[in-house]
Amino acid sequence: MAAQSCDSVPEQGGEPGVALRARLADFTKTFDRHLDEFLRPGSDVPPQLADAMRYSVLAPGKRLRPYLVTRCCELVGGRAEDAWHGGAAIECVHAFSLIHDDLPAMDNDDLRRGQPTCHKRFGEALAILAGDALLALAFELLTKHTPDAGVAAGLVLELAQATGWTGMIGGQTADVLGETQPPELARVAYIHARKTGCLLTAACRLGGRLGGAAEATLAALGAYGRDLGRAFQIADDILDITSTPAALGKTVGKDAAAGKQTYPRCVGVEASQAAARSAAREAIAHLGAFGPEAADLRALADYAVDRSY
Repeated sequence: MAAQSCDSVPEQGGEPGVALRARLADFTKTFDRHLDEFLRPGSDVPPQLADAMRYSVLAPGKRLRPYLVTRCCELVGGRAEDAWHGGAAIECVHAFSLIHDDLPAMDNDDLRRGQPTCHKRFGEALAILAGDALLALAFELLTKHTPDAGVAAGLVLELAQATGWTGMIGGQTADVLGETQPPELARVAYIHARKTGCLLTAACRLGGRLGGAAEATLAALGAYGRDLGRAFQIADDILDITSTPAALGKTVGKDAAAGKQTYPRCVGVEASQAAARSAAREAIAHLGAFGPEAADLRALADYAVDRSY
């Protein structure tokens, strides 16, 4: 399916955040058509499993990680169509993490993206299996749709490390265990870097790899993703206190109730807002070599801090 380059999305006048949201919405419409195709099951897939997987992945969302994959691919000279499968793979991993994060043994949440969580809709057993299958599908997509075996191997290693015990799952482990510990900023930073930062870093580096970027360029893109992840997660901590379920599409106030390690719990809301802005500035600084072509990624770092959901 041919797709319009993200660079061709028209900018709109007015507040920069408005233009960025319009651009993300336009991207999501295009990307979701590809995502739907990647998630069409064959006749040998249990229908209930496919339904649970598609329910979670295709639920309304920002598609931030696929956007980063696609845009970073384009920034280094690749094409959007070279990156769709990479974006789908990382969105599968993200959905897997949300399904498992919402389970009763973890955060025990009933609402995600404005709809019942996967285990509430399909039951715990099928939700666990849907998450497991999405994780496996992510690596299937990377290997099946990347023509160059060497590039495919690099993509798989990148995503595996970002997802596994040194990455997102390691961060989730620290998050769960941290509920019984006193608040400590160093522990919060560890959790944020792995639970959120690793997957955003991987999204940027996957896009760079798919576009054929050199190692120095991959490092810059990854550093941007890392600091963008810090900004997003600190802002999420704040929104859990200041927002509403209608705005966020998920339950609020659960971090404090569960004794979660968060920035506001350690330093308060005002200092947390300053830390988020600092992380956004650091993310933007890594994009200097990309010039005006990376204007949307700079706006995205600001949006990470200023968003209301």
